[in-house]
Amino acid sequence: MHADSVGIGEMVGDEIWVLSPQMERTEELWYRDEVRLLAPAAPSKVVCVGRNYADHAAELGNEVPKAPLLFLKAPSSIIADREPIIIPPQSERAEHEAELAVVIGKRAKDIRDDEDALSYVLGYTCLNDVTARDVQRADVQFTRGKSFDTFCPFGPYIETELDPTDIEVTCTVNGETRQHGRTSQMVFPVEFLVRYISRQMTLMPGDVIATGTPAGVSQLTHGDTCAITIQGIGTLTNPVVGDH
Repeated sequence: MHADSVGIGEMVGDEIWVLSPQMERTEELWYRDEVRLLAPAAPSKVVCVGRNYADHAAELGNEVPKAPLLFLKAPSSIIADREPIIIPPQSERAEHEAELAVVIGKRAKDIRDDEDALSYVLGYTCLNDVTARDVQRADVQFTRGKSFDTFCPFGPYIETELDPTDIEVTCTVNGETRQHGRTSQMVFPVEFLVRYISRQMTLMPGDVIATGTPAGVSQLTHGDTCAITIQGIGTLTNPVVGDH
């Protein structure tokens, strides 16, 4: 693999083994500080779950929904680890939302109750559901406030060996903890969400489900550094740049 080429690798510690088109490990080895990690999937859609932590619903003055509240983020909003979040001129209040992201591994449609919904999952990663809160409130609908370019950082890589039922989700801004929760606090757990969403729309390989955020969302401003850390996965870090 040349220095300017793009490829898929398997990370073991700081080692990255290049994979063949058949997803088998080759003998080509790189190290973490020698490469730039891209977003670890190219989804046809990013399906988000709103108000899936009761404390976050409460802090925004909302009730917990009786069924998963679904909305979409535009795939064009995706950026990778270390790439900048750019606050657009249309918003005066962009906020972070730390979330566990589920990456789908195989086509999922109408998953039955007797099936293991997690068998359709390739793995898990960190996601920041950046939100223009003022735009969201003005529109009522979520699409515009959630889909500005750079508003979906996710990565840094996909962890394929993880039990998502009770892991820690944390967000820091400039080293200060803003959000802290556990996936066991989700109103609708991961397995339920995968099955439920598959009955609303077909999930394709590479599609991403953002599973909701715990309380503590706060404003991002020019010069901030926002880091999302999920136990068993790692840390997604993005600088923040103001466009006005």
